Amino acid sequence: MHELSMADAIVKTVIESAEKNDAIEVLEVTVELGQMTMLNPEQIKFMLDVLSEDTILEGAKFHMEEIPIEIKCESCEFEGKIEFEGIDYYSPIVKCPKCEGREISITSGRECNVKNIKIEQREEDAQDS
Repeated sequence: MHELSMADAIVKTVIESAEKNDAIEVLEVTVELGQMTMLNPEQIKFMLDVLSEDTILEGAKFHMEEIPIEIKCESCEFEGKIEFEGIDYYSPIVKCPKCEGREISITSGRECNVKNIKIEQREEDAQDS
């Protein structure tokens, strides 16, 4: 279950960033999840809630943004998004929707990024910024 290790890394990243910015609380976190990561957004969100207990993240709202798979086909030069429906989570085989070739480059959809963190700072810290 790689969702647990990814959720743990996200929590650590957010806490580190929040502490560097003198946060007293994290209010919201937006995470980008590429479809090719094979991460289940609902499982990630659940684990983020569990792992954030007793931290400055506790009670934060987690938003998941799914990044679609985009490819470039070496055979027919197709560039664009592909349908994710029907791709096997255990053995994803991506092929060109135009020529069904498998000589492709994945240009988007592998990301797992913390996109945005909304924090609350101490009154005096917020005024000094």
